[in-house]
Amino acid sequence: MILCIVVDNERTWFGPFAERLVRRLESFGSSYLLRSAEEIPDPSEVTFFLSCERKIAPTVLARSRHNLVVHASDLPEGKGMSPMTWQVLEGKNTVPVTLFEAVETIDAGTIYLKDLLRFQGNELITEMQAVLGTKVIEMCERFMSEYPNVIKMGAAQTGSGSSYRRRTLEDSRLDPEKTIAEQFNLLRVVDNERYPAFFEWKGRKFVLKITASADVQGSGTGSGVAA
Repeated sequence: MILCIVVDNERTWFGPFAERLVRRLESFGSSYLLRSAEEIPDPSEVTFFLSCERKIAPTVLARSRHNLVVHASDLPEGKGMSPMTWQVLEGKNTVPVTLFEAVETIDAGTIYLKDLLRFQGNELITEMQAVLGTKVIEMCERFMSEYPNVIKMGAAQTGSGSSYRRRTLEDSRLDPEKTIAEQFNLLRVVDNERYPAFFEWKGRKFVLKITASADVQGSGTGSGVAA
């Protein structure tokens, strides 16, 4: 059985988790980490599209019996970009995760598995990504351990749901008139290098970078990087 993990985003934080997932799936078949969907062998049994930016052509999807995506929202709610980040900004500490079939319409395929991410509310983005990356591995392994019977449990999405837009540099803007507490969730999700927090004051732009001290109780021990 040929299993593929496709990660086409060269700057993704998910890279180390993808490498770990490839090794974990070796007990189920021949597993491969690919940097482009065009590299998927035909035929393949299951392909996981994880941290992918490019839309996949129907002809490429047809190479695999099943094509799977893991998305950090309660689909059909929260389709689109950066769903975990948007939900943290909404003040949520429990974030649903959905494993579903990739189809031509984005984030619209049959749902096979759902799970939850649980945060304390003081984690920075790298820590939240570590929780998400671990959960993605768990869900992909669970799918394969229950395959092919898990396919029979699939449920079609109903309703139009909601969607999140792509985040931009402007979304890291702080309001100098508001308190740190009021804007802490925004500070949690910024990337210190690629899209750092910033504010403008008296005609100048100021950039803020956030890290968590190792002596602070709780899970906050890292610095914010890619979202």
